[in-house]
Amino acid sequence: MKDRTTSTSREWRGDREEIARLLPPPADWDVPREQHLRHKDLLMHTIDRDQAVRTRPARRLLRPALLAPATARTLACALTAGIALTDSDKGSSGTASHGAATDMQPAAALLDRISAAAGEHTAPTVRDDQFVYTREKTRGADLTTGKAVLGPLMDREVWYAQEPGRLLKLGLIREDGETFAINAELGDTHGTAAGINRPTYHWLSSLPTDPDKLLTYLYTKTPHAKGRERDQAVFEQIGSLLGGVMPPRTAAALYRAAAKIPGVTPAPKARDAIGRQGLGIARDDTRYGIRTEWVFDKKDYAFLGSRSYLTKDGSYGESGTLLSSSAELDHAVVDKAGESPAAG
Repeated sequence: MKDRTTSTSREWRGDREEIARLLPPPADWDVPREQHLRHKDLLMHTIDRDQAVRTRPARRLLRPALLAPATARTLACALTAGIALTDSDKGSSGTASHGAATDMQPAAALLDRISAAAGEHTAPTVRDDQFVYTREKTRGADLTTGKAVLGPLMDREVWYAQEPGRLLKLGLIREDGETFAINAELGDTHGTAAGINRPTYHWLSSLPTDPDKLLTYLYTKTPHAKGRERDQAVFEQIGSLLGGVMPPRTAAALYRAAAKIPGVTPAPKARDAIGRQGLGIARDDTRYGIRTEWVFDKKDYAFLGSRSYLTKDGSYGESGTLLSSSAELDHAVVDKAGESPAAG
């Protein structure tokens, strides 16, 4: 019995380490927006909870920006199949493909307008002892059976701690009627500090606002893994930061940086998780046949949400099969985790 328990423990640790290696910082976009999932912490929390309560039926916690299947094992399979941020065969710095694209002038023009609108917003006041609140609708596919089985549209609320130092409890997530703590990143035994894996408002404020410098930073800091091209990884990394409460200058710089990634295109028919059609920005992972789209309001260019879906027939389903989607509904700054904006 001891040997069996030890073997099972090693197997779960292996799953978690592989997922931690492949995932970006939860999430839709997600994430989740974003953003996350804002995102990898939610998934790692799901894995921790599934491991601790293995007798309970598996639940689906959706990553806002990309797909988050029901269990740790399913997550590992999905990520191995390419539904996550992974790396290419570029150099170790990750900047080899960093350069202005030649096939994306329409997308660059749209992102320039989105950037200008974002930069005009008034910067909020966010204290280190407060929490950034996000409310969204999310939907994702379960790949447990080897086919993409789309789950129901779900409500999600997230409270992210803004403390700059290392934290063991990063905030709270409420989904499907249950509330859970968001734990520190896997391996951060002393807590997770603010950074690309825990993007607090003040950390976002510290990022370069020059698009070229910001893009160089993102190519350097985006996690490396084998399997996918670097440009897609950085596009997804930017997507994981979008939405929510963000410094206007940082948001503007992120959009202009995204315009410089090769392969980014407009997506005229983009819709978020609740069907709102808007101005879309997309990039295709041609290797795995998956498209990720960001959706913006047609009038004020506000970020509405994101979705990802298959662009070619494969083992998970036919072209057009939805893998994940999210819709941003509310953002605020509150004093306590679990507190609604109205109560604050």
